[in-house]
Amino acid sequence: MKKQAIVILFTFVFTIQLSAQQPLPPDKLYGQLFTDVQTAKIFEDGKTFVDVVPKRAAAAIVADYAVLKANGGDLKTFVLANFTLPTTPTVAIDPTKKTTAAHIGELWEVLGRPADQKVEGSSLLPLPFPYIVPGGRFREIYYWDSYFTMLGLKESGKTDVIENMVDNFAFLINTYGHIPNGNRTYYLSRSQPPFFSLMVSLLASIKGDNIFVKYLPALQKEYDYWTDKTAATQHQVTMPDGTILSRYYDRDDLPRQESYAEDLATSSNDAALNRNLRSGAESGWDFSSRWFADNLHLNTIEINDMIPVDLNSLLYNLELALNKGYCLSANVEGTVRYSNAAKQRKLGIQKYCWHEEGGYYADYNFKTAIIKKSITAATLYPLFLRVATAPQAKSIADITEKFLLKPGGLVTTVNNTGQQWDAPNGWAPLQWVAVTGLAEYGHKTLAKQIATRWLTLNDNVYSATGKLMEKYNVEDLSKPAGGGEYPSQDGFGWTNGVYLALDKLYR
Repeated sequence: MKKQAIVILFTFVFTIQLSAQQPLPPDKLYGQLFTDVQTAKIFEDGKTFVDVVPKRAAAAIVADYAVLKANGGDLKTFVLANFTLPTTPTVAIDPTKKTTAAHIGELWEVLGRPADQKVEGSSLLPLPFPYIVPGGRFREIYYWDSYFTMLGLKESGKTDVIENMVDNFAFLINTYGHIPNGNRTYYLSRSQPPFFSLMVSLLASIKGDNIFVKYLPALQKEYDYWTDKTAATQHQVTMPDGTILSRYYDRDDLPRQESYAEDLATSSNDAALNRNLRSGAESGWDFSSRWFADNLHLNTIEINDMIPVDLNSLLYNLELALNKGYCLSANVEGTVRYSNAAKQRKLGIQKYCWHEEGGYYADYNFKTAIIKKSITAATLYPLFLRVATAPQAKSIADITEKFLLKPGGLVTTVNNTGQQWDAPNGWAPLQWVAVTGLAEYGHKTLAKQIATRWLTLNDNVYSATGKLMEKYNVEDLSKPAGGGEYPSQDGFGWTNGVYLALDKLYR
């Protein structure tokens, strides 16, 4: 109780200090300088400039840049003189001397960050407790990544780090009304797949069900955000029969600050297309043919018109967590409310996201009233979160084995478009969703196949490169993963976490 009281007090004080003024993202802070840096591409990665730290007051830099621009001065020289560029810690690894698991044990220190100190002009949103970052260009905490990272932290016995990270997410909810994509000012307009209730459940599996009561206020605020009670996010969609389901939706309609030049090239600054691109980032699947009208081209993205099966399955789980929290708190009204909400959402998922003819779950386009006939790994979320019936799970298992199972594990989609959330790539979070979901419904042989193929691929890449990667090519094991807006990253938080969790279960 003493630690809990200290956490509450510290979070309260920290919140008061930071919430007095909503922090400005880099495009608002630096104006024309931001636009010029990003469109000139003076850095290979658009995320570099949005992560810089100014060496002096932003207003002074902006004023001096106006003079420089008027006189035709050198942009890059000016930026290097006025900003400190972000760095990425590295560690020397000899894969011949360490197992993959032992390497991950060392990486927790490399990927760990202390509690943040506020730095004027930085885009970083300071967090009050230590945390783990994914690695590479991802120098901040990321929402849905963190759940899968926590799976490995649990296996490493780092309960204190898990609890610190859950407290950080509760802090973000209390301070900004939601968990942003990451703790950066330029991520505040959106969230990511809502895994907070699963983080709470994970911590409760270690420390007991009182954890649901401790984090009940944060769980409620998370739900209020996703159901449009606290912000004009427009996540909720009322279906023709009155069923309420949810979609991904970013509040802004500008090019993403961290991918400004790329989004401009795709959208020609069309507001609707910009919002779809931003909402694609909220989905975590940025980007995938899953969201494309023609299954091929990014500029046909229509995610704002989709009812995603994974998002609604996650919100179903959040409703169950709220039901449990209110039940443990002896709050009958709350218990009944969220029991009914979960039942209604489950019925909605079954009605709108089950492709009866195909025998799998998919996303539903509520504008065209047509289910998207694309097989993706998202079809396994209703197994992972106990939405499916046993016959549906059997059909999904057959579909998975026939279309998605590859030599290195589970492929993300059946389409090869050059986007990173398409074939031939596989991703750690989707392996965990598939393996645990299939095993939950008794399809243990297939679950083990996916797990062991994935673990073997991770081991082989580590032996060859000394790295654990953000994503992997699961179709041709001689080639690296590719696609997307940036080179493949190493580190890597969720890969490390899923590796340790699957290693514990299947070896």
